[in-house]
Amino acid sequence: MKHHERSPTTVYLVRHGSVVGAETRRFIGHLDVPLSPLGERQIAAVAEHLSETALEAVYSSDLVRTRRSAAIIAGPHGLVPIERPALREFAMGRWEGLTGEEIRALDADAHATWMADVAGYQFPDGENLAQLSARAWPAFEEIVRAHAGGALAIVAHGGTNRVLLCRALGVAPERILALGQDYAALSVLVWSRGRFTLARLNHQVALTGSSD
Repeated sequence: MKHHERSPTTVYLVRHGSVVGAETRRFIGHLDVPLSPLGERQIAAVAEHLSETALEAVYSSDLVRTRRSAAIIAGPHGLVPIERPALREFAMGRWEGLTGEEIRALDADAHATWMADVAGYQFPDGENLAQLSARAWPAFEEIVRAHAGGALAIVAHGGTNRVLLCRALGVAPERILALGQDYAALSVLVWSRGRFTLARLNHQVALTGSSD
């Protein structure tokens, strides 16, 4: 990525908040599930945390859990989130909506293959890591280039964010799960002098108010 900004570009990379049914630990992928009440509170805390940051723009994937998260974050800045379908989560094909236990029961060999090679695995009727990277990274580059020297937020998904972080930092795809991405996690990438540096990874903003 080549551009000549006078000052660093700061990217606040956010994973959407917790979703309805998160406790079942199902593979969600492209399924359009909404934020849970907890997820709304998590993202509200992120929005408060970023409220004094001079964000130029807020981007999200086109799935409802990221669109809602982005709207909450954009609110204090008077911004309207910009949707980028290329930032969607992994397409997990036939595994979407299933738990790990259900997948093991249906096809133990496929589940074992995925566990042994998360970076290379092709989800049945879905994507592999290289395909996710091939659609998400160009969109990410375009977004960052458009806001050279400024600050912006991108609200996406666990898999997508990990792919972007790996690519930005030159981390091998095989290490993708080493980069934590919890619900409503905030990671910060800074583009300066022709390279990205990681200023923060998987930061959890403390919730205020009532308990979960």
